Amino acid sequence: MENPITAKCCTNQPWFVLLVFFVFCIELLFFDYSGFTAKKSGVLTVLDDNHGNLTDTQSSLPHDFIETSNVSVSPSPKTEEPMKMIDGEEQRKVGTEVDSCLGRYIFVHDLPRRFNEDLVNNCRLLTRGTDKNMCPYLDNLGFGPEIENPEDVLMNNSWFLTNQFLLEVIFHNKMKRYECLTNDSSLASAVFVPFYAGLDMSMYLWGFNITVRDSASLALAKWLSEKPEWKRMWGRDHFLVAGRIAWDFRRQSDNESDWGSKLRFLPESKNMSMLSIESSSWNNDYAIPYPTCFHPSKDSEIFQWQDRMRKQKRRYLFSFAGAPRPEYQNSIRGKIIDQCLASKNQCRLLDCNYGATNCDNPVNVMRVFKSSVFCLQPPGDSYTRRSIFDSILAGCIPVLFHPGTAYAQYVWHLPKNYTKYSVYIPVKDLSEWKINLNETLLRIPEDRISALREEVIKLIPRVVYASSRSGSDAVKDAFDLAVEGILERIESVRIMIREGKDPSIGFADEDEYKYTFPPYGQGKPPSSNRRMVADIGIQIPYLLNARF
Repeated sequence: MENPITAKCCTNQPWFVLLVFFVFCIELLFFDYSGFTAKKSGVLTVLDDNHGNLTDTQSSLPHDFIETSNVSVSPSPKTEEPMKMIDGEEQRKVGTEVDSCLGRYIFVHDLPRRFNEDLVNNCRLLTRGTDKNMCPYLDNLGFGPEIENPEDVLMNNSWFLTNQFLLEVIFHNKMKRYECLTNDSSLASAVFVPFYAGLDMSMYLWGFNITVRDSASLALAKWLSEKPEWKRMWGRDHFLVAGRIAWDFRRQSDNESDWGSKLRFLPESKNMSMLSIESSSWNNDYAIPYPTCFHPSKDSEIFQWQDRMRKQKRRYLFSFAGAPRPEYQNSIRGKIIDQCLASKNQCRLLDCNYGATNCDNPVNVMRVFKSSVFCLQPPGDSYTRRSIFDSILAGCIPVLFHPGTAYAQYVWHLPKNYTKYSVYIPVKDLSEWKINLNETLLRIPEDRISALREEVIKLIPRVVYASSRSGSDAVKDAFDLAVEGILERIESVRIMIREGKDPSIGFADEDEYKYTFPPYGQGKPPSSNRRMVADIGIQIPYLLNARF
């Protein structure tokens, strides 16, 4: 006879086995899921041998470190954006990845307000002695007011009334969005000094003695030299950007009547590099493009504009936008204007003399340049002029007459082989003018014109400062190339130091041959080089308001 209890147990045994199996499966699933989520979150869980407790290794790491593999960690600066998590095939590659900012980190000095913000806030005082109000041009992060009526000449939402002297403001605002900024100066490959030197000088052009004109420069030099970042390379890893020509900061005497400030002759400043719209003949000055009025917010706008320039019909052989310079004895502008007028339908003249045409409005300028095959670019109040970059934007082949106008200037942005993108007609001064522009340009073969124009159009991304409101996708603009250039310059100094060489040798020397160029120069540069720059101080209204 069966035991009733045993019989009952045997009857329920299959259900009991199923229950135990189900619980076992749940436990397996739980532990498997825990391991999976730990792996996905990048948290490595290990057992503490002494206490038998679970330890989260991610929370125990310093905040300035990130996990790069299962066995190692590497230093990384803090960033505003969260680190992108990776898994699967990408995770196995993490250990071999290199920090994309290595060698590109930049530390930005937080200067006292008097060196930048106060100058912007006092914008109405920037051009004393003229009727020019700079305040509207400081809108949109230094780009100026947006063009309201492009008249089918320009693209909507990409063109602004940009003042050519606001490079330092534009550059600083773009630097604030630079992808490799760091708050740890020990990681930095370069130190940016956001001093608005051009605006400061504009504030004190009239009615102020040299003590006032030099005040901010001296105060800046003292402030920088007292910072720990200075002592690492004694300033040779520091750079600043100026929105005026470099000659404006190289006053060579303390005569009250002399032009400009002596910023670049201060001992501390000699150890720094300066980027400006036009360089001097000293080795620690570098030229980067003038700000044009085209500031695309994405790459597609650049590509669209390039396509338009390739398809553009050009009815004029050549054009000139500007005014004569009778106050300069050797200026060739008068000859250029005469020959343009004599060429009738072959040349288009845009007269910018004393307000005859609003040449500050890019609609008027681009309408002429877009319709021309060649754009004549003689020197202006100094060697360079923004019109060079306007002509590049229009796909108009620049015709240059002096090496200091572009070839010896924008070495980071324009091809070293100048024959790829321009026509060079060397004319040292008016006494050497023996050419007929119409005949000279007509002799250029059509296939070479097509090749030149295509090269010019390819240069467009390299000479624009893309909108600071959104970063470019892939195309490098003028800002990107300038940053690359100065980082390479500073790294070359570090290499000299590592090799035991004196980094001061050649760093801030004057290059007297910089503006010589075949066929006019073996030996010292023409005396007109220095004289031309020295005469700038006489033409104050031109220097402030001139563009062409």
